[in-house]
Amino acid sequence: MRGFCKGASSSQLSRELGISFPTVLSIRRVLQDAAQMLQPEDALPDTEIETDEMFQNAGEKGEPHKDPEDPPRRRGNKRRGHGTYANDRPPIVGTIGRKSKRVRLRVAHRTDSATLSAHVHQFTLPLAIVRTDGWRGYNGIDRSHAIVCHSDGEWARDDDADGICETHINTIEGVWTTVRNFLRPFRGVHKKFLSGYIAICEFVINLKSVTVEFISKLVKRTKS
Repeated sequence: MRGFCKGASSSQLSRELGISFPTVLSIRRVLQDAAQMLQPEDALPDTEIETDEMFQNAGEKGEPHKDPEDPPRRRGNKRRGHGTYANDRPPIVGTIGRKSKRVRLRVAHRTDSATLSAHVHQFTLPLAIVRTDGWRGYNGIDRSHAIVCHSDGEWARDDDADGICETHINTIEGVWTTVRNFLRPFRGVHKKFLSGYIAICEFVINLKSVTVEFISKLVKRTKS
């Protein structure tokens, strides 16, 4: 169970457990579905928040592609800028509380204003200060909003002249390193299963380690 939760690849677990790859994959899917049902839906308690998005190349791994000259990985790799679920670069929207260090990670279909506003409004308190980059999709959020403009070469800013550059999104950008490292052993995932991988990853980040309590909750959820 710990191997599934820590992100060991299905091929590795198949070898170590002595069971078939399809069986391992089936178990993984059940656990991922359970993890998604357990993901918190409430707002983070923090008054200082960072929100950002990353784009993960994720096509239709394992399915025959209708155009062999345009495989999903190549199609995803040649995209630049903000991806979408439709073009095989689904966004992962992330929010982190600066004090609690807890995250909310969700796979989205796009990064338009409606999607990002809904995410921010669900996972942050009304009085929270939300810091983002300058992507226009954040323009409609109904929160105190501080923007760091990466496109202008700006990475951090001291807004209150106290000598501390508090306007940045370095914390959530650090989370993306953890997410990429978690996904790397799988050597590509099907986009329709990406949210399951991200659910497990969210728990790993928030719990710091895979606990017996978490495994127990996961197993109980699979039986419900």
